[in-house]
Amino acid sequence: MPLSLPWKNEDNAITEEHRINDQIRAREVRLITDTNENIGVVPTRKALEMAMERELDLVEVAPNVDPPVCKIMDYGKFLYNQKKKERTSRLQQKVIEVKEIRLRPKTDDHHLGFKIRDARRWLEEGMKVKVRIWFRGREITYPELGRELLDTVAKQLSEVAVIEQSANMDGKSMLMVLAPAGDKDKKKT
Repeated sequence: MPLSLPWKNEDNAITEEHRINDQIRAREVRLITDTNENIGVVPTRKALEMAMERELDLVEVAPNVDPPVCKIMDYGKFLYNQKKKERTSRLQQKVIEVKEIRLRPKTDDHHLGFKIRDARRWLEEGMKVKVRIWFRGREITYPELGRELLDTVAKQLSEVAVIEQSANMDGKSMLMVLAPAGDKDKKKT
């Protein structure tokens, strides 16, 4: 039979657990009622009795203070509201996808046209684009060829993109990051 740990839920993810009811170890607590009324410092037993009279839980909300702050509330409802807030905040986050095109210093114009067309489409869809120039062998001794190629890409995409990170060496490659130009205009207004 697997061991069930109190700080892990069914998905085996660690959760932040509050001490409730008999788990509270302090002799005295600063009590806040379910109507947000501050009662003050009371013995833990008395606070538990008050919570049981109202058929609610005594929850330790600030354990690091002396005496710890406890609140009378419906713990199940509290956890439900907390999970609901987390869900809505996750939905409101905007995830920006980053695509990458890889080139070589000797990439011909025809092949470069395909790569620029893909980058333009991604930028118009709101994605960021990394443009990476891979150097092999002795090509690394001529970084200016890579920089010229990156400048060409930036010029051709200038109407839909802004340079977020200018060209710099990253090991055996040179990297430049382009962001959609529309984002900068939206932030200003």
